[in-house]
Amino acid sequence: MRTRTKWWSALAALAVTASTALALPPAQAIGPDLLPLNVTNNSGRSEAVHLYVLGTDIRNGRLGYVNQAGAFTPWSPGGNPPTPAPDVSIAGPGPGGTASLRVPRFISGRVYMSFGEKLKFFLTPDGLVQPAPWAGGDPNSGILFDWSEFTYNDAGLWLNSSQVDMFAVPHAVTVTGASGATKKTGELKSGGRDAVINGIRNQSGWGGSIMSRGDGTVLRVLAPGKAADVGNFDRNYLDPYITQAWNAYTGKTLTVQPFGDRPDVKYFGRTSGNNMNFTNTAGQQVASFAKPSTSNVWGCDGALHAPNDQVVGPIARTLCAALHRSTLGRIDVQPGGGPADFYQGAITNHYSRLVHQNMVDGKAYGFAFDDVQAQESLVHDGDPRSAGIILTPFTGGSTPPPAAGSIVSDWHGKCIDVPNWNFADGQRLIVWNCTGGTNQRFEFVGGTLRTENNKCVDVAWGSTANGAAVQLATCSGNAAQQFVLNGSGDLVNPQANKCVDIAEWNPNNDAVLHMWDCVGGANQKWHRG
Repeated sequence: MRTRTKWWSALAALAVTASTALALPPAQAIGPDLLPLNVTNNSGRSEAVHLYVLGTDIRNGRLGYVNQAGAFTPWSPGGNPPTPAPDVSIAGPGPGGTASLRVPRFISGRVYMSFGEKLKFFLTPDGLVQPAPWAGGDPNSGILFDWSEFTYNDAGLWLNSSQVDMFAVPHAVTVTGASGATKKTGELKSGGRDAVINGIRNQSGWGGSIMSRGDGTVLRVLAPGKAADVGNFDRNYLDPYITQAWNAYTGKTLTVQPFGDRPDVKYFGRTSGNNMNFTNTAGQQVASFAKPSTSNVWGCDGALHAPNDQVVGPIARTLCAALHRSTLGRIDVQPGGGPADFYQGAITNHYSRLVHQNMVDGKAYGFAFDDVQAQESLVHDGDPRSAGIILTPFTGGSTPPPAAGSIVSDWHGKCIDVPNWNFADGQRLIVWNCTGGTNQRFEFVGGTLRTENNKCVDVAWGSTANGAAVQLATCSGNAAQQFVLNGSGDLVNPQANKCVDIAEWNPNNDAVLHMWDCVGGANQKWHRG
């Protein structure tokens, strides 16, 4: 277990940094001294819900807890070994119900929610030991729980769901301002929890990230860094990509523009040996980063440590986000690209990819600096009147997942096939006798049809003409890579409004695929194998 003595979240620290840098006058207190926080249980689960409001009084750094009425109480001193903390749980809402809490001003912390069993907290002389279910021996490892993070001060409320450590309980966060308008984020798509779990399970090498208990309930999916720490994931997974991206700048320049509202602030990076060195617009060296390890990237720490300054920290944040999203080396102005450009290639943060992909608004805190380019699941209001956490449906995370599988011709029973396991861009797809090989396994992901190493089925050059080749390409999010297998067995590219067709009615192995007007022929009919 890890003892944490700071609750000051990255989003709150950034808000303070920005205020300090701009020398703003002290904020006037607005919003109620005790902010209503309503927790609604739409989870569909029958277990009792237990809530905890834990945090730090940011005026004096004292750690403590908040009761349902909003009173903050500092923790009593703990011991070594850690001593059990008193039970400070708040009874949560029953199915379909809402529990009303109060959060006092000047608190930064977490709202924990657990199902069925209360969480176990401990105290040391340094402060509170938080649950760490990825760590061996943690007494909370068999409990279904999660948390959201918040800061409430004179500048308003910041409230976010977090998947930085794990993905567990589906929930959305809301804030309602003085105007009566409500902002919401963090809501999963229908079936989104299952989709994340199944996507991780079907991603080669990632299945060890899923933690279940004896009754079959999937408790959580660990973020890759946490899974690697406990030996459930390759500790060096990102190393080949990191080396490739780092070495890309031995022969070209990386431009970092870390402040969206100050495009004139630029830093220029070039790799020399193992280090990437940055200069400012005056040519002065301002920062240097050693090539990070996979662990450094997962944690955005070590070689990518981001101090709370206005130069090194912002560059480090930008580098870490680009490495998580696998845009470093491909996009030479960072932050760069958009969601359609993120998480491309076989080696990437598939955990964050799947979590984002299954959010209604695409926003999530998939890693520590996911707020670069505002991809985080955060609501903020400078004059809040209430906040909310909505526990949303689970939809059966413990049911066996549908595995990625073959796509079989209704006509002759042959499978769509990547010939000779050549997954290079531009490789044309064929049909072949079904063998169950990995070159015949495909999965529908976000409207795309992907191989197990995350290449997308693609209409060559985005053509809408009859005869356009069906090929593999790096997933890019463009319309040429969207496919729907409809109820009639047609595999359709909506952009072209044409069907995947076995060319020339060729019944043999090696027959190529192309796009053609949908005519209902047997050579255009497919099913999942």
